[in-house]
Amino acid sequence: MKLLRVGLAAAIVLLPPAANAAGKKANSIDELAKMYDVTSCKECHAKVFTEWEKSFHATSLIGSPRTMATIASTIKDGLLKEYTYSGAKEVKDLTVEHMMICAKCHLPQLKDATDAVAKEIAQAAIDGAAGDEKAKKQLAKVGINCLICHNQKALIHKWTDGEIDPNAVYGSKDGDHPDTKFKKLKKSATLPESIMCGQCHGLGPNFELAEPTQCATLYGSYLHAYVPSGGSETCQDCHIKKDGLGHLMPAYRDPAVAKSAVTVDVDARGYYFLPKVGDSVPTAVLTVKMTSHAGHRVPDG
Repeated sequence: MKLLRVGLAAAIVLLPPAANAAGKKANSIDELAKMYDVTSCKECHAKVFTEWEKSFHATSLIGSPRTMATIASTIKDGLLKEYTYSGAKEVKDLTVEHMMICAKCHLPQLKDATDAVAKEIAQAAIDGAAGDEKAKKQLAKVGINCLICHNQKALIHKWTDGEIDPNAVYGSKDGDHPDTKFKKLKKSATLPESIMCGQCHGLGPNFELAEPTQCATLYGSYLHAYVPSGGSETCQDCHIKKDGLGHLMPAYRDPAVAKSAVTVDVDARGYYFLPKVGDSVPTAVLTVKMTSHAGHRVPDG
């Protein structure tokens, strides 16, 4: 049954924003941050919340040093240079649809915002990549938080599991949830499986977008290389449980905090030709074989 769930992943596209059942649209980054505020989670889940706060997910528009710069270059060197068909020649022309190239994974809740927020994020990414600290702080207000994983993307197979309940937090069991907004706790079959992470760390090009992008590819590598070779660990096994670092979810860019960084075996063999009479340069041949012990290609993208 686990493999059946994994196999169905390729047909999945964006899920509706269940956390915003009222259909209200945010008009600024600040409003979007308030709409997806998760500070109340800290009252009962202090340890998990602290781990998450330090993670790249918490600041998904900034992320590693290359994340914000890549978003900025996507806007400047991609979207705004393709204005003949994209219709966006300047930042003021950008819409939510344009920005979903990046936001599909880096900020899926942008679906709950107006085009004004898309423009604000785009300009902040450009300014932040240029060193503007104020812009970085603005981008840091929104990210992949509790509501994205434990509500908006907690169910994938809708004909099997039903639609997302906007008043529920999804986890490992059913029951009551002591929160004024999310009063129910529901079990998700998706959360403990690698397909959960595959929604963003995906199979490859996002063909459902008007301008498909080739970015996240980890799940495709995991599914088509690691699993067929006999691998049985999930993303959660390695990135949440293994080091005991929980929702920090360290990756290869976190060597300072990961206790067991990805190991790579290197086998190098070399030989050389001695110069003969008339030769001017000796020739050396070096064969190197590198084997990664990650469950997928490294790096992603």
